[in-house]
Amino acid sequence: MSAEKDASLSPPSPSRRRLLIAVAAAPLALPLGMACANARPRARGLADNPFTLGVASGDPTPGGVVLWTRLAPKPLEPGGGMAPADVTVRWEVAKDDKFKDVVKRGTAVASAKLAHSVHVEVEGLEPARTYWYRFMAGSGADAAESPVGRTRTAPAAGAPVSQLSFAFVSCQNWQSGLFTALGHVAREELDVVFHLGDYIYEGGVAGDASVRKHNSPEVATLDAYRARYALYKSDPDLQAAHAAHPFVVTWDDHEVENNYANLIRENQRPPGDFKVRRAAAYQAYYEHLPLRRASLPVGPDLLLRRRLAYGDLATFHVLDTRQYRTDQPDPDKPEAWADPKATLPGMEQEKWLTDGLGASKAKWNVLAQQVFMAQRDFAAGPEKRFSNDAWDGYPASRARLFDFLKSRKPSNPVVLTGDVHANWVADLKADFNDPKSETLGSEFVGTSISSGGNGSETNAGGQTVLAENPHIKFHNLRRGYVRCQITATRWRSDYRVVEFVDRPGAPVSTRASFVVEAGRPGVQRDQG
Repeated sequence: MSAEKDASLSPPSPSRRRLLIAVAAAPLALPLGMACANARPRARGLADNPFTLGVASGDPTPGGVVLWTRLAPKPLEPGGGMAPADVTVRWEVAKDDKFKDVVKRGTAVASAKLAHSVHVEVEGLEPARTYWYRFMAGSGADAAESPVGRTRTAPAAGAPVSQLSFAFVSCQNWQSGLFTALGHVAREELDVVFHLGDYIYEGGVAGDASVRKHNSPEVATLDAYRARYALYKSDPDLQAAHAAHPFVVTWDDHEVENNYANLIRENQRPPGDFKVRRAAAYQAYYEHLPLRRASLPVGPDLLLRRRLAYGDLATFHVLDTRQYRTDQPDPDKPEAWADPKATLPGMEQEKWLTDGLGASKAKWNVLAQQVFMAQRDFAAGPEKRFSNDAWDGYPASRARLFDFLKSRKPSNPVVLTGDVHANWVADLKADFNDPKSETLGSEFVGTSISSGGNGSETNAGGQTVLAENPHIKFHNLRRGYVRCQITATRWRSDYRVVEFVDRPGAPVSTRASFVVEAGRPGVQRDQG
């Protein structure tokens, strides 16, 4: 299908344009393309421009939001170029982008123990309202000011909500391509963005075919993870997306190590105690994302599952499918695949999910999670071949969830998925081997921001999957994101793609759109 030109390429509103230009137009400094956003005079006790990594907000509630920044004048150096002492940072929240009507202000400590990151949990805001925010360090002529961010609170609990617009993204590999799609996300009119994992990639420096280079060999220590996040956070399109919208984040595997399961490693490169490595990775994750204090890690553990409600319209159940899972089954041992004790989210999180679904009164119940939930047989003909790193590798765990969906019937379940670097759309069937079985929900799988390079429309493997899995309705291998708009009666997902990521300037277009009618599980292609 040819790409249609989309109206979202029109210029953003003046208020939004100002904050985007402040980040996306930042000059690039050598080496490694580090962004230098909104540089200001020297702050007292700080090097020039401590706000090189931009700003972000996240986890909106009806009365507040988390605001984030990190002081790092030299982001790739140990300590980010900061002295090993805490720094007091000021913050402001206003109803306008010129800060003439400031409604909240305060101070926060940028703790040296947390890489001088700042996590401010603002309360007392109005529900369903747009706000602007900024940070300041130093004083007088020596003050430094951050870029301006824009955020939005959630509607009041249980309040009638007519419409919600959001996007979901995943898998941004620095070396595979530019984060152009995130620049387009920044220009969308959205209430919130969900990031479903692989925010960074842990691997070493790739070969000559890479678009840009990682800054070190494979990361395994706290300093190395911090520098890797700093490299990624320097990207102007990533900064622009964070400055434009609140994010709700969860991780997958590459934030620690490819295909790890709980404390079970994929391999032993680099060597070392995996608990120590996971603790370092989890701490760096917290330090660089707009998370609440409830997610402050304790050693190798970090509580990431949570729920966010948008009035009476939608409840988002945000899952962590890495930290608690049992090991992936051995492909050569059928008995391992059939293990009734196997679990992808962990037994405690399984109960947390079904308890939340059972109690929800929202019109739409959304599972924001990482890996493919629908069955996906890769083999042509009678042979069966599945991924052991997806829900297919944990059929007992999926069956428990599907049994709950079938018996309790929570309102309009929809699953959001990342991980696989391709666009897919699927019906969730009570029995995937029987196309006539009951449809329990819908799954929208989003492609990567850059992982996998430019991609293509489809491939032979994708065509085989479509032929062997009638519950799967769509496949596409371009890069991009999924934009969703929901009302009380209808869900619409637009598959937004860019044609290339190996050079700047790719426009965005809608490759296909799918709808779900409330009360009628299953996806339909929107021909409008």
